[in-house]
Amino acid sequence: MRFTQFVLMLVGLASSAAHAGLPDYAGDQPKAAASEATAVFAGGCFWGVDAVFKHTKGVSHVVSGYAGGSASTAQYMTVGSGMTGHAESVQVTYDPARISYAELLKIFFQVAHDPTQLNRQGPDVGTQYRSAIFYANDQQKEVAQRYIEQLNRAKIFAKPIVTQLTPLEKFYPAEAYHQNYLALHPNEPYIVYNDLPKVAQLKKDFPALYQ
Repeated sequence: MRFTQFVLMLVGLASSAAHAGLPDYAGDQPKAAASEATAVFAGGCFWGVDAVFKHTKGVSHVVSGYAGGSASTAQYMTVGSGMTGHAESVQVTYDPARISYAELLKIFFQVAHDPTQLNRQGPDVGTQYRSAIFYANDQQKEVAQRYIEQLNRAKIFAKPIVTQLTPLEKFYPAEAYHQNYLALHPNEPYIVYNDLPKVAQLKKDFPALYQ
Protein backbone atom coordinates (compact mmCIF):
# COMPACT_ATOMS: atom_id res chain seq x y z
CA MET A 1 0.00 0.00 0.00
CA ARG A 2 1.14 3.58 -0.58
CA PHE A 3 1.96 5.93 2.28
CA THR A 4 0.26 9.27 1.79
CA GLN A 5 1.06 10.99 5.06
CA PHE A 6 2.19 14.55 4.54
CA VAL A 7 5.62 14.08 6.13
CA LEU A 8 6.44 11.03 4.06
CA MET A 9 5.41 12.78 0.89
CA LEU A 10 7.76 15.65 1.66
CA VAL A 11 10.56 13.19 2.33
CA GLY A 12 9.86 11.53 -0.99
CA LEU A 13 9.88 14.84 -2.83
CA ALA A 14 13.20 15.82 -1.29
CA SER A 15 14.85 12.46 -1.95
CA SER A 16 13.96 12.57 -5.63
CA ALA A 17 15.45 16.04 -6.10
CA ALA A 18 16.44 16.80 -9.67
CA HIS A 19 19.92 16.04 -10.93
CA ALA A 20 19.68 18.59 -13.72
CA GLY A 21 21.94 18.57 -16.69
CA LEU A 22 22.64 14.88 -17.20
CA PRO A 23 24.99 14.37 -20.14
CA ASP A 24 23.71 12.91 -23.37
CA TYR A 25 24.46 9.27 -24.04
CA ALA A 26 28.02 9.13 -25.36
CA GLY A 27 27.83 5.89 -27.33
CA ASP A 28 26.68 5.07 -30.82
CA GLN A 29 22.92 4.97 -31.23
CA PRO A 30 21.44 2.39 -33.59
CA LYS A 31 19.54 3.88 -36.49
CA ALA A 32 15.78 3.57 -36.39
CA ALA A 33 14.75 0.34 -38.06
CA ALA A 34 11.02 0.77 -37.53
CA SER A 35 8.47 3.53 -37.09
CA GLU A 36 7.39 2.19 -33.70
CA ALA A 37 9.23 0.67 -30.74
CA THR A 38 8.51 -0.02 -27.08
CA ALA A 39 10.47 0.42 -23.88
CA VAL A 40 9.59 -0.68 -20.36
CA PHE A 41 10.77 1.27 -17.32
CA ALA A 42 10.17 0.88 -13.58
CA GLY A 43 10.79 3.86 -11.30
CA GLY A 44 8.57 3.64 -8.26
CA CYS A 45 4.86 4.35 -8.42
CA PHE A 46 3.80 4.04 -12.05
CA TRP A 47 1.45 7.05 -11.87
CA GLY A 48 4.24 9.62 -12.11
CA VAL A 49 6.42 7.74 -14.57
CA ASP A 50 3.38 7.27 -16.81
CA ALA A 51 2.62 11.00 -16.72
CA VAL A 52 6.18 12.02 -17.54
CA PHE A 53 6.32 9.91 -20.67
CA LYS A 54 2.80 10.87 -21.73
CA HIS A 55 4.12 14.43 -21.89
CA THR A 56 7.15 13.47 -23.99
CA LYS A 57 7.17 14.22 -27.72
CA GLY A 58 7.68 11.19 -29.90
CA VAL A 59 5.80 8.99 -27.44
CA SER A 60 2.46 7.82 -28.77
CA HIS A 61 1.18 5.60 -25.97
CA VAL A 62 2.00 4.79 -22.34
CA VAL A 63 0.51 1.96 -20.27
CA SER A 64 0.95 1.43 -16.53
CA GLY A 65 1.47 -2.17 -15.53
CA TYR A 66 3.68 -4.84 -14.03
CA ALA A 67 6.89 -6.55 -15.18
CA GLY A 68 9.22 -9.07 -13.59
CA GLY A 69 6.73 -11.64 -12.33
CA SER A 70 4.13 -14.07 -13.59
CA ALA A 71 0.64 -13.57 -14.99
CA SER A 72 -0.98 -15.22 -11.98
CA THR A 73 0.23 -12.49 -9.60
CA ALA A 74 -0.03 -9.43 -11.87
CA GLN A 75 -2.71 -7.71 -9.79
CA TYR A 76 -2.24 -4.51 -7.82
CA MET A 77 -3.05 -5.82 -4.35
CA THR A 78 -0.89 -8.92 -4.86
CA VAL A 79 2.03 -6.99 -6.32
CA GLY A 80 1.78 -4.67 -3.31
CA SER A 81 2.96 -7.50 -1.07
CA GLY A 82 6.42 -7.13 -2.55
CA MET A 83 6.61 -10.91 -2.91
CA THR A 84 5.66 -11.43 -6.57
CA GLY A 85 8.83 -10.31 -8.32
CA HIS A 86 6.89 -7.65 -10.20
CA ALA A 87 7.82 -3.99 -10.36
CA GLU A 88 5.29 -1.25 -11.06
CA SER A 89 6.29 -0.36 -14.61
CA VAL A 90 5.29 1.60 -17.67
CA GLN A 91 5.34 0.45 -21.28
CA VAL A 92 6.29 3.32 -23.56
CA THR A 93 5.47 3.17 -27.27
CA TYR A 94 7.53 5.69 -29.24
CA ASP A 95 8.72 6.69 -32.70
CA PRO A 96 12.52 6.13 -32.90
CA ALA A 97 12.70 8.68 -35.72
CA ARG A 98 11.44 11.38 -33.33
CA ILE A 99 13.01 10.34 -30.03
CA SER A 100 15.77 7.84 -29.39
CA TYR A 101 15.91 5.16 -26.73
CA ALA A 102 18.87 7.01 -25.22
CA GLU A 103 16.79 10.18 -24.91
CA LEU A 104 14.07 8.20 -23.14
CA LEU A 105 16.72 6.90 -20.75
CA LYS A 106 17.93 10.42 -20.02
CA ILE A 107 14.39 11.50 -19.11
CA PHE A 108 13.96 8.35 -17.02
CA PHE A 109 17.09 9.06 -14.99
CA GLN A 110 16.81 12.85 -14.76
CA VAL A 111 13.09 13.41 -14.32
CA ALA A 112 10.99 10.29 -13.82
CA HIS A 113 12.66 8.96 -10.65
CA ASP A 114 15.77 8.80 -8.48
CA PRO A 115 17.84 5.84 -9.69
CA THR A 116 19.97 5.71 -6.52
CA GLN A 117 17.14 4.56 -4.25
CA LEU A 118 17.20 0.80 -3.63
CA ASN A 119 13.86 -1.00 -3.52
CA ARG A 120 11.93 2.18 -2.89
CA GLN A 121 11.06 5.52 -4.41
CA GLY A 122 10.35 8.41 -2.08
CA PRO A 123 7.57 7.41 0.31
CA ASP A 124 6.93 4.06 -1.39
CA VAL A 125 8.93 1.12 -0.04
CA GLY A 126 9.33 -2.41 -1.39
CA THR A 127 10.81 -4.32 -4.29
CA GLN A 128 7.71 -3.50 -6.35
CA TYR A 129 8.95 0.11 -6.38
CA ARG A 130 12.50 -0.72 -7.49
CA SER A 131 14.34 1.07 -10.26
CA ALA A 132 14.59 -1.20 -13.29
CA ILE A 133 14.92 -1.22 -17.05
CA PHE A 134 13.29 -4.20 -18.74
CA TYR A 135 15.11 -4.38 -22.05
CA ALA A 136 13.43 -5.88 -25.10
CA ASN A 137 16.58 -6.67 -27.09
CA ASP A 138 20.37 -6.58 -27.00
CA GLN A 139 20.49 -3.04 -28.39
CA GLN A 140 18.39 -1.68 -25.53
CA LYS A 141 20.50 -3.60 -23.03
CA GLU A 142 23.75 -2.24 -24.45
CA VAL A 143 22.61 1.39 -24.57
CA ALA A 144 21.18 1.24 -21.03
CA GLN A 145 24.24 -0.48 -19.61
CA ARG A 146 26.67 1.94 -21.23
CA TYR A 147 24.66 4.98 -20.13
CA ILE A 148 24.52 3.79 -16.52
CA GLU A 149 28.29 3.24 -16.61
CA GLN A 150 28.77 6.69 -18.12
CA LEU A 151 26.69 8.37 -15.40
CA ASN A 152 28.43 6.45 -12.60
CA ARG A 153 31.88 7.33 -13.95
CA ALA A 154 30.92 10.99 -14.09
CA LYS A 155 29.59 10.80 -10.50
CA ILE A 156 26.46 12.66 -11.55
CA PHE A 157 24.62 11.34 -8.52
CA ALA A 158 25.81 11.42 -4.92
CA LYS A 159 25.32 7.64 -4.72
CA PRO A 160 25.73 4.87 -7.30
CA ILE A 161 22.87 4.06 -9.62
CA VAL A 162 21.08 0.89 -8.47
CA THR A 163 18.83 0.46 -11.52
CA GLN A 164 18.43 -3.19 -12.48
CA LEU A 165 18.81 -4.31 -16.08
CA THR A 166 16.45 -7.21 -16.67
CA PRO A 167 15.30 -8.94 -19.86
CA LEU A 168 11.63 -8.29 -20.53
CA GLU A 169 9.73 -11.56 -20.33
CA LYS A 170 6.22 -10.12 -20.30
CA PHE A 171 4.47 -6.86 -19.53
CA TYR A 172 1.04 -7.00 -17.88
CA PRO A 173 -1.20 -3.90 -18.08
CA ALA A 174 -2.48 -2.70 -14.73
CA GLU A 175 -6.11 -2.32 -13.78
CA ALA A 176 -8.12 0.31 -15.66
CA TYR A 177 -8.31 2.66 -12.68
CA HIS A 178 -4.50 3.03 -12.70
CA GLN A 179 -4.31 4.18 -16.31
CA ASN A 180 -3.71 7.90 -16.95
CA TYR A 181 -4.01 8.37 -13.20
CA LEU A 182 -2.37 11.77 -12.89
CA ALA A 183 -4.56 13.39 -15.53
CA LEU A 184 -7.69 12.00 -13.87
CA HIS A 185 -6.68 12.84 -10.27
CA PRO A 186 -4.54 16.02 -10.45
CA ASN A 187 -5.64 17.23 -7.01
CA GLU A 188 -4.96 14.04 -5.08
CA PRO A 189 -2.34 14.82 -2.39
CA TYR A 190 0.02 12.01 -3.48
CA ILE A 191 -0.05 13.32 -7.05
CA VAL A 192 0.40 16.96 -6.00
CA TYR A 193 3.47 16.30 -3.85
CA ASN A 194 5.16 13.46 -5.72
CA ASP A 195 4.20 13.48 -9.38
CA LEU A 196 3.15 16.91 -10.61
CA PRO A 197 6.68 18.22 -9.84
CA LYS A 198 8.09 15.57 -12.21
CA VAL A 199 5.92 16.80 -15.08
CA ALA A 200 6.93 20.38 -14.29
CA GLN A 201 10.59 19.36 -14.27
CA LEU A 202 10.22 17.67 -17.64
CA LYS A 203 8.84 20.91 -19.09
CA LYS A 204 11.68 22.92 -17.54
CA ASP A 205 14.59 20.59 -18.35
CA PHE A 206 13.42 19.30 -21.73
CA PRO A 207 11.32 22.07 -23.32
CA ALA A 208 11.96 20.78 -26.85
CA LEU A 209 10.62 17.35 -25.88
CA TYR A 210 7.68 18.46 -23.77
CA GLN A 211 4.13 18.13 -25.10
